[in-house]
Amino acid sequence: MAYLAHRLGPSRIVLPGVSVIRLLGSVGMDDMGLSMSRSPLERLDFDNVALRKLPLDSSEEPGVRQVKGACFSRVKPQPLTKPRFVAVSHEALALLGLSGEEVMNDPLGPEYLSGSKLLPGSEPAAHCYCGHQFGQFAGQLGDGAACYLGEVKVGRWEIQVKGAGLTPYSRQADGRKVLRSSIREFLCSEVMYFLGVPTTRAGSVVTSDSRVIRDVYYSGHPRHERCSVVLRIAPTFLRFGSFEIFKETDEHTGRRGPSYGRDEIRGQMMDYVIEMFYPEIQQNYPDRVERNVAFFREVMLRTARLVAQWQCVGFCHGVLNTDNMSILGLTLDYGPYGFMDRFDPDFICNASDNSGRYSYQAQPAICRWNLVKLAEALAPELPPDRAEAVMDEYLDLYNGFYLENMRKKLGLLNQDEPEDEILITELLQTMHNTGADFTNTFRSLSQISCPNAGESEEEEDVRKAADLLLEQCANLEELKAANKPTMDPRELAMLLSMAQSNPALFQMISDRTTIARQLDRLSKLKDLMETSQEELKIKQAEEWSRWITRYRKRLARELEGQCDVQAVQEERVRVMDSTNPRVILRNYIAQNAIEAAENGDFSEVQRVLKVLEKPFSSDEGEEQQQASTSTARTPVPYDSKPPAWANEICVT
Repeated sequence: MAYLAHRLGPSRIVLPGVSVIRLLGSVGMDDMGLSMSRSPLERLDFDNVALRKLPLDSSEEPGVRQVKGACFSRVKPQPLTKPRFVAVSHEALALLGLSGEEVMNDPLGPEYLSGSKLLPGSEPAAHCYCGHQFGQFAGQLGDGAACYLGEVKVGRWEIQVKGAGLTPYSRQADGRKVLRSSIREFLCSEVMYFLGVPTTRAGSVVTSDSRVIRDVYYSGHPRHERCSVVLRIAPTFLRFGSFEIFKETDEHTGRRGPSYGRDEIRGQMMDYVIEMFYPEIQQNYPDRVERNVAFFREVMLRTARLVAQWQCVGFCHGVLNTDNMSILGLTLDYGPYGFMDRFDPDFICNASDNSGRYSYQAQPAICRWNLVKLAEALAPELPPDRAEAVMDEYLDLYNGFYLENMRKKLGLLNQDEPEDEILITELLQTMHNTGADFTNTFRSLSQISCPNAGESEEEEDVRKAADLLLEQCANLEELKAANKPTMDPRELAMLLSMAQSNPALFQMISDRTTIARQLDRLSKLKDLMETSQEELKIKQAEEWSRWITRYRKRLARELEGQCDVQAVQEERVRVMDSTNPRVILRNYIAQNAIEAAENGDFSEVQRVLKVLEKPFSSDEGEEQQQASTSTARTPVPYDSKPPAWANEICVT
């Protein structure tokens, strides 16, 4: 956490024999007025190291273009009409030494934090990077809407405004963001931080009277939406794709990086990243190759830890392209993300991800794939054989981080048993079979009692625990809807026929994993059609009772050899309740805030943020009970099961 410098208040020293009028006269009235009215944002002290140490595009030519031999291009943010604050994060702004209250009340605040007015010392620029998107090299991408403003000295934070207008990397877009996507990024950046997941931060959301046309549902019915801007904060926004600008011509897409052949810049970038953000590696490895290997291993380790944390809070990123992977192991670029409601390993939050490449269960493997692409981009600075040896460690590291987190979520703190992995797998399978809510089920587990020695009410305790978890399960109609195939039956029949008659053509337009997933849904739906609600409830109760019995036996072994059983049980509950959140940013919560804001009520965004700042709190205070008061939807408590309409895809 950054250490914030103390701000000195105005001096109250009075010199003997010197009149107040004389003192005032020694200071120009114009200067005094300037000092009194100065925006707190103008006190930010910038030191823009990235623009000094990395190549800067020599051309300031406007418009979209290929940028060769440079990591940044200077840009001019485009002012908004009547910018105004939607919300600010007091905790995020404090990283910059700013008071959220002061910033909110600053008349110039919305202008400065939307890029409409330039902060003194800032140097607006856009970053050039490439990326593999859905497995294919896309060539030059870059900051198409984000704009680097500079690096604030307090804590050494880079700040960006996202949605400030055109850059050389905007491609066919307009460089603008709208209210709904800006609110989603703002809220999720902050809730991830409060959940303990490494992330970029968001300091504010500004909206305006400037408008752009967007077709929200790609339905042919575009509408005007307000241009909005998010202030983003991180040590750096460099990413895996930053190093892909040197890529040679890709054999599949025919594209290559704009700085292909400029190997000296790759070395320059690695020196900058390691010296600035991994100084202990720079200090401990005088040999360049060993330094680079240690750097890559640390990036790999941070990425493995990050994705394990995502899996344990039910978070799905949605667009895990190499250009959305932070070089620091932070959650980066919040687009069509989603937190799971009911547990589904095939959960997909991105409506354009037809193959499920970026599904929830695919995330650990995709992050490994992206690391391999990073290793390729770092060669020859990173020898391929050394990179391969590092990557051999990934799976074990990921599994270790995942099991460590999951044991805390289950309250297994005193012993690590090989059977724990089976217990966790069976829990997730039971959750999937019963359509149980991911977040609420884990939160409920701390209420399941540990069996005491000689206990005679085992059956009754299991029944009570099963009743508790059954409250989080889906009903028959919800399960039918969840298992409805997403592919048209005629298309599925055609693909099945093609897989038999023309395997080569089938491989070009589909894949067996997608077909298997659709067939599995059909099979489950058939079974559900032949089941009544009462039969389903009995089956769900039986499944949960079996798992709870195994879980309580495992909890009993936690107590073996313990002198103070009560203290052990209390510690278990404390750890579980500080690991399993009570509230997360469900789609319907974000949508409530968005719809209220689009109707002119910004208070809902700030109220949602206030609740999300304490995701583990069990406080049932008035603020949390009243938080979902938007008239956009029927209010639903944030820690309840989501309503029926909550499963709608929230398009960004």
